[in-house]
Order: sequence, then structure tokens, then C-alpha cells
Amino acid sequence: MSKKHIAVVMGGYSSEFEISLGSGTVVCELLDANKYFIYPVHILKEGWNYIDSLGEKHPINKADFSFFNGNNTIIPDVVFNTIHGTPGEDGYLQAYLSLIGIPQTSSESYQSALSFNKRDCLSVLSNFGVLCATSFYINKGESYSRTEILKKVGLPCFVKPNRAGSSYGISKVFQKEKLDSAIEKAFEEDSEIIIEKAIEGVEVSVGVYNNQEKVIVLPITEIVPETGFFDYEAKYLGKSNEITPARISVSEAEKIRIEAVRIYKLLNMKGVTRSDFIIQDGIVYFLEINTNPGMSKESIIPQQVKEFGSTLTSFFDILIQNVLK
Repeated sequence: MSKKHIAVVMGGYSSEFEISLGSGTVVCELLDANKYFIYPVHILKEGWNYIDSLGEKHPINKADFSFFNGNNTIIPDVVFNTIHGTPGEDGYLQAYLSLIGIPQTSSESYQSALSFNKRDCLSVLSNFGVLCATSFYINKGESYSRTEILKKVGLPCFVKPNRAGSSYGISKVFQKEKLDSAIEKAFEEDSEIIIEKAIEGVEVSVGVYNNQEKVIVLPITEIVPETGFFDYEAKYLGKSNEITPARISVSEAEKIRIEAVRIYKLLNMKGVTRSDFIIQDGIVYFLEINTNPGMSKESIIPQQVKEFGSTLTSFFDILIQNVLK
């Protein structure tokens, strides 16, 4: 079987681009070089380029995603998508690649766009009986009433950008006087924000992926942040304890697995996703789903794959084989 050409796309246009570069670098290092030709591709605001082993940039032709590798013009067989945020996690890249006929390893464009928009995703899932925190929505430029917000969600509450990841722009608000500044901070990341009741309990995260038609759940990770909640510092600067498998009861773990698979199927996902939940008094509340979860050394999915008894090389291979025509 001839070696396939795999473009590992990383970067993106959001605050998460550096985290994505870390994820993409790990994928490039660990993909099976006996099976694949591997091309790191940086998709950044300043341009789209294949970066060769000497660090030289080779521009991507957006007509067909082709690039020169020093000897030949390459059109990849598969794009391995490690972009967090726009345009790789919100459906834009998926739609473009679908139009030009190149398969990619994440969920499709509509599913990615829906799940990236927390407000829309929660609205869809709550109709199927998925339990979520009480929430309040504001669009930029709208007037709002602090009293009305707090009457609905109470204190403490979380103020989040509606379409951002890696906990950028999120605040946990304990006092009414701090609400306005938290809203301003969230609006720096997005023109839509979501304010949610803070559910106190055990926070867990779980990966789900498909191996062809089979849907598989990875071991559950418990998240114990030092910073009060699972913010950027907790995620990427070591300010949290991530315990895999989670220290939860057998029945709680089973509820999480069932709900994670149900959400994966309800949203018609493919590739690997990571869903976050809070368990409060034995009741499971859904927080959010990530369609391009981090793959860097600090990330949760790599921890879960290891606990599962697999290697990232074989795991990444499954994600590619899923989409190879």
C-alpha cells in the first residue's frame, strides 16, 4: 500500500493559535512515518503555509490545498485538523475542504459550527433532555439588567464568550459588582456571551471517538483546578490536578459514559470529541463539547488514550483511517 500524504493543520485565527501549534506539533511527531508522508501546515492570519524540515514556508494554493514540498506539488489525501477555534473548529475549514473534496479528521462543518456555538448547542441538547446549567444570553450592544441576570442564574455564576475555547475570556463572578467587568472581558473574545449558574460539584471530562462505525468512550478524567475553576492557567500552566480515571462512583461513571455517547450521536459527531460535565449530588450536568480537543503533552485526551492502554500513534492512525476513502 502506497504511503498517504497527510497535512497536519494547526494555528488558526483565534487566541488559541499557540495551543493549536502545540497540538499539531505532537501529531506530526507521533504519526507513523512508515505509513504516512507528514506535512505541518500553519493556517494563520498572515498566510497558509506548509513548513518544511528547515523551517522554510511553502504557500498553500487555496484552489485545491496543494503545495510544493521541494520536489513535487502535493495535494494531501487527508487533512488532520488540530486547529482550536476559528477556522478549524467552527466549521469554516471543514466546509472548504468538503467543497474541494479532501477528507479531514474532525466532525463535519454543520456539526462543528453548532457545537462551537455554546448557546445553540445547549438549546438543541436541552430539547433531548440533556441537563445543562441555567443560562442567560447577551449580544454586544444590547442593554442588560444585572438584577434580571442574577435573578435567573444567581451567584456565583460564570460569564463566558459564546464562541471561544481554552477558557479565554471566562470569569467566575461571586459579587454583583463584578458582573459588568466580567461581561466586558467576555465581549473582548466574542460579540455574544453566555452567563451560567455555577453548578458546584465534581468536574469531569471524557473523550469519545469513532473507529469506523463503532463509538468508543475513553477513560474519564476528574479535574481539580487550583484556580477556582478550569481556566486557561489550570488547563495549560499546570494549575490543576487531572486525575485519570476519575475518582467517582461506578454508577456516576456509567451515567457519564452513557450521556457522552448519547450527545456524540445526537450531534452526529465524528473523529474525537471531548465533553465536559459536572456531577452534583449524583446528577450529571453537561457543560460543553469540543470537536478539536487539545493534543499537546498537557492535554486531557492524550492522558485518556494512555490510560486506555493505547498509544497516540495508533489513536491518530484510527482517526486517519476513519476518513480515508
